[in-house]
Amino acid sequence: MITIRDLMTDPALFGDQFGGDSFKAWRTLLAGFYGLELAEDELPHWQELTGRESAPEAVHDELWLAIGRRGGKSQAAALLAVFHAAFMDYSDRLSPGEVATVMVLAADRKQARSVFRYISGLFHSNAMLERLITRETTESLELSNRAAIEVHTASFRAVRGYTVACCIADEIAFWRSDDSANPDREVVSAIRPAMATLTGPLIALSSPYSRRGALWDAYSRYYGKEGSILVAQAPSRTMNPTLPEKVVREAMERDPAAAKAEYMAEFRTDVETFISLEAVEACTAPDRLELPPLSDRHYFGFVDPSGGSKDAMTLAITHREGDQIILDVVRAVKPPFSPESVVLEFCNLLKKYRIDTVTGDRYAGEFAREPFRKQGIKYELAPKPRSDLYRDLLPLINSDRVELLDNKQLQSELVSLERRTSRAGKDSIDHPPGGHDDLANAVAGAVDCAALPPFEMPKVTIRMNGEHA
Repeated sequence: MITIRDLMTDPALFGDQFGGDSFKAWRTLLAGFYGLELAEDELPHWQELTGRESAPEAVHDELWLAIGRRGGKSQAAALLAVFHAAFMDYSDRLSPGEVATVMVLAADRKQARSVFRYISGLFHSNAMLERLITRETTESLELSNRAAIEVHTASFRAVRGYTVACCIADEIAFWRSDDSANPDREVVSAIRPAMATLTGPLIALSSPYSRRGALWDAYSRYYGKEGSILVAQAPSRTMNPTLPEKVVREAMERDPAAAKAEYMAEFRTDVETFISLEAVEACTAPDRLELPPLSDRHYFGFVDPSGGSKDAMTLAITHREGDQIILDVVRAVKPPFSPESVVLEFCNLLKKYRIDTVTGDRYAGEFAREPFRKQGIKYELAPKPRSDLYRDLLPLINSDRVELLDNKQLQSELVSLERRTSRAGKDSIDHPPGGHDDLANAVAGAVDCAALPPFEMPKVTIRMNGEHA
């Protein structure tokens, strides 16, 4: 039987690529994960990477890797996918017509394609493996041994209905979703039942980020502890000594906090969750999707414009009842779209709520004013930047003075907001890398408008029965 060490060192397989000194740390780590005996000079690497004192004695069930950028994670992920698809026999556990799927999950389609190129390259670099391929697409390989490799973006829906032989979760610390505040945990929970038949491993590889999420959970619970769940942590140059030291040094000079996470594989201490899921859920009216306009309410609108190619264009409408601020409507139009048509749609909605002046994100600038003006809606720039809008939203949510709509995208964006502390000690609040906050920004702005004292309220004309009040 071919072992992972054989795969990485045999010249007839991938010895030319993975057999050199630069992959020694990877060979040690993966050999130990699969319960292979370590050489005497490998034990110090094992102890350094895993925080464990003793050598491995058995195959592990899960592997969680916090590895710095450019540390070879994508190549390792591709190798592991090939190992489990081409060198394992699942036939005795598969029903007629059933296929053992090695599933590679990535943060987005771009990352998924990047990993798949490595996988495809490994198969086509070896004539024996290339002959196994019966069908190949841009996202999958079907093999003649009743196994397949598929890459997907991280979604708990994507993993259902499969018989999974191995799941490789690439860059799991950076998974984001408009449908969930905790996509990494939800996907991991969904994948485990799919792996029950073939009892294959879960392998999660990522550069670390903040002290939350599935990678942090695994690290904080299992790093340095004996057991079937193996956690390893290593800087980029430990796993890839060919990475120039200059790259790391210059990154440390530019932004030490970011570089420690990206290249030293340290979880960031300057990033923390801003709004808790519990606080958001406590302010959410269950099953309330929208409220109709009422003649005795004074409404406020806030828009976060977009050019239509990258970010969503969003709108939120609120009103105030005593000390309570009620969210009535949210709209989010994802790109691509025509800005002019979305402005028309938003203006028609604003007029339904008798709003003739809308406040907008201050960074949108002058370009957003003219299309709203053409539709009879005055566009005023927000007096605060979005970070300040979030700062002022937090106490309103924590004191239960806001009623939010039951909107999964809004909930996800609010819970994903992060507070970052700069080297100068100044806090800023923003979405995480790869995330979005367009809808959260519109809601925070609309809440802020409704929270202003009467003399600071934006000018709004209210019509009753067709007459100006």
